[in-house]
Amino acid sequence: MVGTGTHGVGRRCFRGRPLLAVVAAALVWSAGPGGVTAQAPDAQATPRTRVVLLGTGTPNADPERSGPATAVVVDDRAYLVDAGPGVVRRAARAAAELGISGLRPQGLDRVFLTHLHSDHTLGLPDLALSPWVLDRPDPLHVVGPPGTEAMMEHITRAWQADIHQRLDGLEPREHNADAWQPQVDEVEGGLVYEDDLVRVWAIPVHHGSWEHAFGYRFEGPDRTVVISGDAAPSESLVEACDGCDVLVHEVYSAERYLTRPPEWQTYHAAFHTSTTELAELAGRARPGLLVLYHQLLWGTDDAGLLREMRAAGYTGALVSGRDLEVH
Repeated sequence: MVGTGTHGVGRRCFRGRPLLAVVAAALVWSAGPGGVTAQAPDAQATPRTRVVLLGTGTPNADPERSGPATAVVVDDRAYLVDAGPGVVRRAARAAAELGISGLRPQGLDRVFLTHLHSDHTLGLPDLALSPWVLDRPDPLHVVGPPGTEAMMEHITRAWQADIHQRLDGLEPREHNADAWQPQVDEVEGGLVYEDDLVRVWAIPVHHGSWEHAFGYRFEGPDRTVVISGDAAPSESLVEACDGCDVLVHEVYSAERYLTRPPEWQTYHAAFHTSTTELAELAGRARPGLLVLYHQLLWGTDDAGLLREMRAAGYTGALVSGRDLEVH
């Protein structure tokens, strides 16, 4: 590890550490043209690899949707994708109410950033520091595009007084004195992480004027999950999914898009994916389940998005995700 000062950001490639495997409750979702239903699976149907929607929101301050954050949980190990506002408390709620032990704050030590927009990164100070204060034993490992290392270094500088006080005051920190210091791996695509449970690929996607933006493909022991991040229609996601078990993809309402001012229509068409576009893309990607997230509703609702997707010809299993759903 190469340090960047007394309280700087280290940089290294990393490997995950083994943890105990547990089985927790999950939901199995099925969908038809009329909507979505939830069914409680039997124990044998509970997958080892699950998707937990910690935050499905956008920059809009919707009190029902926290900032973008998704967890891929394999047994009792969590891999976070993005860190929107509220990520640590949403994870703690999932651990307490859904019995997903891997999402306890002390275990939040891996995050994969899709890009550096503020709504996807405002939870990073919380994710880096709060679990440390709550006795996370290891540093936060951060995988992200170029610029991630500078962002994490500025975060630790901004909270330098807090870090010094916790290290030099009366708090007992001997057991995790270095766990405040993020370990950063900047990537530009390809296989970016591997441990005994998962392999993770960063998938370059189109997101307007961002030079580097990613989706991620997780290959677990029993399921493959692809998460789009923010993306305009990207052929790379079709290739990355290619019949994957779960595709989590951002979306905006094609119908309500027509009510937006022209300058915002230009922006959204370059940065995001409409229901019409997603129906075509997902039809070729063929996921076992398509989960909509980061929904730009503009006056419609989840049912409206599902209706638009069906009207556009998508016939696969489909759900418009909400915070704290498990798939």
